[in-house]
Amino acid sequence: MILETERLAVRRFEPGDWKDLHEYLSQEEVLRYEPGTVSDEADCKNIALDRSNDPQFWAVCLKENHKMIGHVYFGRKEPREFLTWMIGYIFNPVYYGQSYATEACQRLLAYGFEELGAHRVMALCNPENTASWRLLERLSMRREGHFKKEVFFKTAENGQPIWQDTYQYAILKEELSSF
Repeated sequence: MILETERLAVRRFEPGDWKDLHEYLSQEEVLRYEPGTVSDEADCKNIALDRSNDPQFWAVCLKENHKMIGHVYFGRKEPREFLTWMIGYIFNPVYYGQSYATEACQRLLAYGFEELGAHRVMALCNPENTASWRLLERLSMRREGHFKKEVFFKTAENGQPIWQDTYQYAILKEELSSF
């Protein structure tokens, strides 16, 4: 399945996406607010293969040359009858500031609401990740909460968790405006 926008093809992962994935998952700054660590080529081959079998992960590619420039997670939450999905994204910094993430997420939101029957879509981000929460607000998502020291992805040298705050955003089907 391919979801198209003016400039992008948003499609399922393929095992061969590992090279483009490695371009950005090998950068520590890209993963600053993420649970993972820097990935080498072997890691990225495994990640791409795993994601090619997981319908919750979408590769975001430029239509002009088919280059994968980022990816979006769009997965259904439990309990399923609540019709709630979660959205998240990571993009190659070479393509920051060109509204590609906004364009890809808008298309996935429309797909979720119009074709999957979603009632609600949620997102989480670190309050220090200004670019991320600004993207969520461009998507017309509303900030619903600020959770203090809710999660940790890394530990200090002494093994103690480095706790992070989390913003929670959401949008309901009836709030979705035409993009």
